[in-house]
Amino acid sequence: MFSQKTLDFLFENRLRNSRSWFLEHKDEYTEYVLRPLTEMAVALTPAVSSIDDLIVTIPRVDKTISRIYRDVRFSHDKSLYREEMWLSFKRDKNAYPRYPEFFFALWPGGFSYGCGYYRASAETMETMRALIVKRDPAFARALTDYEAQQVFVMEGEMYKRSRYPDQPENIRNWLDRKNICFTAQSADISLLFSDALPQTVGERYKTLTSVYRFFTYIEERKWKNSSGC
Repeated sequence: MFSQKTLDFLFENRLRNSRSWFLEHKDEYTEYVLRPLTEMAVALTPAVSSIDDLIVTIPRVDKTISRIYRDVRFSHDKSLYREEMWLSFKRDKNAYPRYPEFFFALWPGGFSYGCGYYRASAETMETMRALIVKRDPAFARALTDYEAQQVFVMEGEMYKRSRYPDQPENIRNWLDRKNICFTAQSADISLLFSDALPQTVGERYKTLTSVYRFFTYIEERKWKNSSGC
């Protein structure tokens, strides 16, 4: 699957920042980057589908696999290529816009994986806070399972001042965020290059099942609220 050649290609391609160099070495991209990402997507499909069978798992660029080309139109960084590549497993974005996702990413220095929002809407976060404050059972399950594991860390920009100072600290950790994601970071290159990687990541995804289902419940509540149901 992944190898040192994967990481070397990502590093050098970004360093060269040359369309002509990339085209000359496109076979290496296909062999060392695209092929193992495709294999990883296929290998993770059973795990993510067992959590939500509506998740799109097609192992293809612009479906679950990121492009290596960067969109530089609105970026100060004009580098042509990504050093980081990723897999993103989520429901069809047209039918389920801005839903949460499972992800796996790698770059020359390591890899990460987890579950959450790339950029949660303000409405999503407000709906989440309302459910947390009333201690909805879906949140209670997510909280219990998150606190029972030691792999994933909650991430997302925090408000500078707590909006819920009377809540317990572990609850404020959820309430005071502008975005939310649960991420495991690793520099364990031996695991990255191991055949055990898909099984390890897939099994750890499953520990976040109740967290993911809490997120989808939030989106369902948003839809019901907006439709007046």
